Amino acid sequence: MTHSSLILPVDGRQSETALSVQRGVCRLMREHGFAVITEFSLASGRRADVFGIRQDGFIWIAEIKSCLEDYKADQKWPEYRDYCDRFSFAIPLAMDAAIIPLEAGLVVADHYGAEIIRLTEDHPLHASRRKAVTLQFGRAAAQRLHGLYDPLEM
Repeated sequence: MTHSSLILPVDGRQSETALSVQRGVCRLMREHGFAVITEFSLASGRRADVFGIRQDGFIWIAEIKSCLEDYKADQKWPEYRDYCDRFSFAIPLAMDAAIIPLEAGLVVADHYGAEIIRLTEDHPLHASRRKAVTLQFGRAAAQRLHGLYDPLEM
């Protein structure tokens, strides 16, 4: 099977804008040495839009906000800090960056890529939480990969 013949399942929860931002953020994180998965379920029950782990174990979560209404409707973002070393919002180019709290990082993205606009101070995870989240990431990634090869197993 060639890469171009692989058909990925459609999630259906994200708008076209959010999907474009997601793609750009994933590209940015990969450029910075992160392995990424999207829509990653955390032990808290929250779902991280983009979750990346670097080779040294550093974890970065990006929460996508596709428009002002999306941002206003969802104020759960501080809860993600318990599961990452770095937290950022990721927004489209057309969105006003001034609404994003200064306590969070900021990435502006589109379908082709992304740019880090603001980094905040990183806050290292406790070793036991890092281990648990890293194992969860590995299992989720492996299960997704297997599901692409054998969708009937899912």
